[in-house]
Amino acid sequence: MPPRPHYYSLFAPPRLSLSELVQTTLSHDSTDLLIDRWLEHRGYGHGDVYYEWFRDARERKQTGHDQQSIVWNKGDFVPENIFCRTVDTGRLIPLDRTWTTHLFHHRSMQERNGMPIVFTMLPELMLLRGMHDAGCDEIYIIVTDLKRQEMDDVTAFFKLICRNTFGRTCKPSIEQQIQYEHMRISHTLARQRRTPCFPQIDLTFRALLYEKRPRFIILFSNQPTSYSQIIFTHRSYVPSADLFFDYPTGCLNPCCTDDCEIIRFPRRGVENAQVLDIKRGGRYGKRVKRKQMCNWIDCDVSFDSDGYALEKRLPDGSTEGSESSVEAKVVTKMCSKCRLVKYCSLDHQRKDWEEHKRVCAKG
Repeated sequence: MPPRPHYYSLFAPPRLSLSELVQTTLSHDSTDLLIDRWLEHRGYGHGDVYYEWFRDARERKQTGHDQQSIVWNKGDFVPENIFCRTVDTGRLIPLDRTWTTHLFHHRSMQERNGMPIVFTMLPELMLLRGMHDAGCDEIYIIVTDLKRQEMDDVTAFFKLICRNTFGRTCKPSIEQQIQYEHMRISHTLARQRRTPCFPQIDLTFRALLYEKRPRFIILFSNQPTSYSQIIFTHRSYVPSADLFFDYPTGCLNPCCTDDCEIIRFPRRGVENAQVLDIKRGGRYGKRVKRKQMCNWIDCDVSFDSDGYALEKRLPDGSTEGSESSVEAKVVTKMCSKCRLVKYCSLDHQRKDWEEHKRVCAKG
């Protein structure tokens, strides 16, 4: 990775400490409070639309262990009873796992606590958090007042600069194109008096990519009609079109289409999602590789392509970590009732039962 300067540069990794945007953080407790409030308001406005989608999703036949799925077999419509298959470990985990939200905004923004912003996209954030076993304990949102076309231009710029500068040597012709697009967008937003200015948006966005390595970053427009863009850092993090093709747009208009101004949750998968082309491996972060892991959350045993659990064992047979340990194949234990989850041992299956029993039902 090139050295990180103490000044703003288009072609070097920026530092988050250089950002002049105000950072507001909402804790896990704040997220719990928002989820409770959202459940209380179900039935008002468009709350029932989400309930109907989850209800329809539960009627669909569940796919394999390597496919995204939503499972709601028992109980009321609450996050702890709705389970999501994670895209990184293949576990089935409930949507009640909260997160910390970091909002970056201009100092003139009135809603400094950020809770109204998170509330407007709470169902989407719950699903995105539930889709990832790791890497989504913290969610990052950059608050702007961009209009739709302006946000599309900004997103296209981020895709251009990440494709050509993130861990790569940029060609002179591409450098000129990046500089031109940066000046064009900066002048356009300055004429419209958008806040924050584009250099601050760019600095904050790329600094988050380099320092935090998130699964996605959200650009949120604080216009009278709120609007957002979810930008993913890898195609495997994108919601599946087979599952989310009819997901609600968040709009109150019953005739709403995919061109809605409210929120752009990628209902057609990678086809209409915004995905950055980021180099990975070595000092640029781990390569993204999907695993199949034991469903107990505290277990780090993964399964091979034949369904065996790969466990590190010492020559004496113990499983404590050591440089001399070797991988041993262990027969996988699958839940005999629902057949939706796998375990590396009966002990881990028993430990996971307190959580798994909320979704376990004979298929």
